Amino acid sequence: MQTKTRQNLITQIRGYSANGTTAMSDAVFTNPVTAYASSERLQLEKQTLFRDYPILMAMSCQLTNAGDYLTEDFSGTPLLLVRQKNGDLSGFINACAHRGAPVAQGFGTRGSGFTCPYHAWSYELDGRLRNIPGEEGFTCINRDDYGLKPIPVIEKYGMVWAIPNPSINLAPVDIDTYLGDLAAEYASYEFAGYHHFATQILEPKINWKMAVDGFLESYHLSVLHPKTVSPLYFTNRSTADGFNLNHRMVAVRKSFDKVDEDAELEKDFLLHTNILYTLFPNTMFVYQRDHLEIWRMFPDGDDPSRCKMVLSMYTPEAVTGDSAQRHWENNLRLALDTVEAEDLMLGEKIQRGYQSGAQEFVTYGRNEPALAHFHASLNKALGVEDSIEVRIG
Repeated sequence: MQTKTRQNLITQIRGYSANGTTAMSDAVFTNPVTAYASSERLQLEKQTLFRDYPILMAMSCQLTNAGDYLTEDFSGTPLLLVRQKNGDLSGFINACAHRGAPVAQGFGTRGSGFTCPYHAWSYELDGRLRNIPGEEGFTCINRDDYGLKPIPVIEKYGMVWAIPNPSINLAPVDIDTYLGDLAAEYASYEFAGYHHFATQILEPKINWKMAVDGFLESYHLSVLHPKTVSPLYFTNRSTADGFNLNHRMVAVRKSFDKVDEDAELEKDFLLHTNILYTLFPNTMFVYQRDHLEIWRMFPDGDDPSRCKMVLSMYTPEAVTGDSAQRHWENNLRLALDTVEAEDLMLGEKIQRGYQSGAQEFVTYGRNEPALAHFHASLNKALGVEDSIEVRIG
């Protein structure tokens, strides 16, 4: 984070502390419960948000060497990312051009390319069709038309995005325009040097947007997290700034008010805060004092009351030795336990209420501006209603 940004945030937080307040939007925001419970709304989200927008898939450190690959289909489209011999990163639909079987599973390294497990059609790392067993049965096809289907991939700031739509234009995507003024902020973090520690998947019975919502306000901390998060963070005290469709919220640790000198706060800003970035449409990028958590939320099938939450933890240094391993395992467990036992347990009860039709709309208060910004951004992208500009004062 740039020096000027840290200074401005410190000034804002000092003001909130002095006045006993927090960042406020101009007005209360209401959202129909159908946004969380409607199958029609979910289908629109799947066809638009999870096909046509850049989806954060990984960090560069997960694909370091030529032949490194990873696969996933959380977006609803089977995807394959591969590091090429020249260092570039490529993305493909993970489906053999013959009969559609996935040509790779999980993650790993394939120096010699990929082979379909169905009929052993094989492909180079760059997606070109290499070999067809029994080729005499396919003499009429043009081999150039039977490579793996490419998709747009963007790698920058140690982060990797993919657009899961195989029919979209493959022209380079300007991720800086997509990030807005956050681009310079991400450039300052040097995340390319981080190391992947672990990934865990949760499958709660809630809408995917409710999973995002849990990260977007500090209003609930003392009530829902009295023994876990609340002792560490102020309730209802956080900053809020929108960047196009994206957002940054800074939650404030209670240690913040114990530091008298702004220069010390600026130097150790992460020790006294927690920076939560909403990367549109489905990612919470949580920058902690000594590590990085990335939470990615996806619809789970066609049920609006189910989702997958993919948590990946990254550390600034490679984890070596039993002591470091135990330390980061404990951090990972704490994050999962807090979310599972507190946020998700209550969230599933809320979702059942939404599905029952007992409630017409939900309300995001002026003191919950990140929630309003997120849902207004969704409405704008989906075109489900006139977009609402959320101004924060």
